[in-house]
Amino acid sequence: MRESIPLTWRRIPERYRLLGTQCITCNTNFFPKRNICPKCRRKGKIQEKQYAGKGKVYSFTEIYAAPAGFEDQVPYVLAIIELDEGPKLTAQIVDAHIKDVAIGSRVEKVFRVIQRDDPEGLIHYGFKFKLAK
Repeated sequence: MRESIPLTWRRIPERYRLLGTQCITCNTNFFPKRNICPKCRRKGKIQEKQYAGKGKVYSFTEIYAAPAGFEDQVPYVLAIIELDEGPKLTAQIVDAHIKDVAIGSRVEKVFRVIQRDDPEGLIHYGFKFKLAK
């Protein structure tokens, strides 16, 4: 998965800061960002929202056959995380074995390397999650 440098830079707010949006009309939170609220349509007022990066495991699995570019990370735990603010997102759970993860486990965001475009290519950083103590 090779990305252009401009695309990588445009994704920094989402990947580095967990930046999404909120409809202030109906108080619904979105990640990734949305321009229009699907509930309120044009009446909705959208603003950026910084998420705290804390939540719980909604569902999870262990990956053994990874997509191209992630083969060196197998096996790894991939989960749907429900943030405390409401949105759900897919992320890798690091520093944990599958037996340590359960639905409802508390997790928190960490900043890690996502992928490397070797040799001497871009290094993509972003969020992953770890089990909260």
